[in-house]
Amino acid sequence: MKIGIYGAGAIGGYLGVQLALAGEDVTLIARGPHLEAMKENGLKLLIDGEERVARPFCTSDPSEAGPQDFVIVTLKAHSAPAVVGAMQPLLGPDTAVVSAVNGVPWWYFYALEGPWRDHRLESVDPGGVQWDGIGPERAIGCVVYPATEVVEPGVIKHLSGNRFSLGEPSGEKTERVQALAGALKEAGFRVPVRRIRDEIWVKLWGNLSFNPISALTLETLDTVATDPGTRAVAQAMMLEAQTIGEKLGARFPVDVEKRMDGAAAVGAHRTSMLQDLERGRPMEIDALVTSVQEMGRLVDVPTPTIDVVLALVQQRARAAGAYGV
Repeated sequence: MKIGIYGAGAIGGYLGVQLALAGEDVTLIARGPHLEAMKENGLKLLIDGEERVARPFCTSDPSEAGPQDFVIVTLKAHSAPAVVGAMQPLLGPDTAVVSAVNGVPWWYFYALEGPWRDHRLESVDPGGVQWDGIGPERAIGCVVYPATEVVEPGVIKHLSGNRFSLGEPSGEKTERVQALAGALKEAGFRVPVRRIRDEIWVKLWGNLSFNPISALTLETLDTVATDPGTRAVAQAMMLEAQTIGEKLGARFPVDVEKRMDGAAAVGAHRTSMLQDLERGRPMEIDALVTSVQEMGRLVDVPTPTIDVVLALVQQRARAAGAYGV
């Protein structure tokens, strides 16, 4: 099975090492010092007290790889539209594209039953670049749970988790999604095949609320989820999002309080949005927050708390040079 990973950083590199060591034909698309280190020394994964080294094909030029069976996109959501043109050599007639990104995916409304079927989300796919350039019929959804980091060029450190939930937008357990799940399981991952939109919403609940609040307060997840003031703000944001999700047909298997308690139990974690703010990197505001506001407008659900937090975190990010770049 030919598997291309576009954006072979922390999560993409973790996937790449494990899949390559399991015998899959893996191509890693990367750039800069990280790419050069992988070409020279292979890609090293620090996990479970050991070092694993794989030497998959690594390049910055997708045309050197050719068509793949699966392309797993592990870029930040705001970076994905810009690579659609470069990605084309990887796309054969039957290539599936897996969006392993945080937040609401660009294909969300593809074949969705109801009046909003095939609506395009401007906040995550400006101008429909991914919709037109990739094609929603290629899309497989993915919710990413592991925590990993690039500790130096060519070296990935695994911190926690090994679950990547997959699902077709249609909810069907197709041959292609089961083939990919099987390959990932052989590589050591937990890969449930689910009603993927439901799982997107449950993870988005936390990302939507805790991420921007932590960036505004500079506090860790446990504090945001337990301080009465910030917990109340997060709860209000989650309830607004739940109303939107349910209007679009999503099911929430847990309630808001349980979801917040689960976040608090993670401990003194610095959310990805807070880390990006501190490092001056572009923040995933649109995929995590603006998209939910856009969906609320679409289905006529008010989002007063989301609106306030979004306006504040956008301004904070612009001031830090970490938004709209």
